[in-house]
Amino acid sequence: MNNQEALDTLNDIRKMMEKSSRFVSLNGASAIVIGLYSCLAAIIAYYILGGISPLSETSSIPMLQINTPGRLRILLIFAAILIGICLLTVILMCRHKALKNNRPFGLDRTAKRLLWNFFLPLTAGGIFCLALLYQQHYGLTSSIMLIFYGIALINASNYTYSNTRYLGYTELALGLADSFIEGYALLFWTVGFGIFHIIYGIWFHFKFEKQAASVA
Repeated sequence: MNNQEALDTLNDIRKMMEKSSRFVSLNGASAIVIGLYSCLAAIIAYYILGGISPLSETSSIPMLQINTPGRLRILLIFAAILIGICLLTVILMCRHKALKNNRPFGLDRTAKRLLWNFFLPLTAGGIFCLALLYQQHYGLTSSIMLIFYGIALINASNYTYSNTRYLGYTELALGLADSFIEGYALLFWTVGFGIFHIIYGIWFHFKFEKQAASVA
């Protein structure tokens, strides 16, 4: 075996070890779909929060403030439904990719580590947001969502595609910027959970999935 063959063998072993220690069933399409869900949800939330018709001359982007307990309950129920739909979409699309590539799909050790590192900061941030809403402090809820979501993505990137951390960095930076700017909470939320997801999903698709398809 010459040096080049030995190097190729080591590279193959390294790739096999990376695949065994990382969850590689994520795909760009799921990020794009979640981004579209979020954009649609933002439009609905705009009217739940009392937004004026875009055809009106007095139309404006509302702040994330709730004037009545009824609106708060509607918004929380809507958010819970959105989270459930997004999780179900990701699971189904990851399962489809795994089956398509003849890979097992289930809660193995890598998947459990990924879920733990993703949902721990996300759950903490969600509880924090609920506490703020309970005490009627509405102004920073969108920035906290973005910040904790960014931290969750950065944590999870250790157990899946490492470039996921770049999306986490942008979400974190956007959340910090949102915390200093008043009156545009819903706009920041839409950009973070909607536009950034779509951009990342398109980039991910062409960088990884197109290349994998061409190699195959």
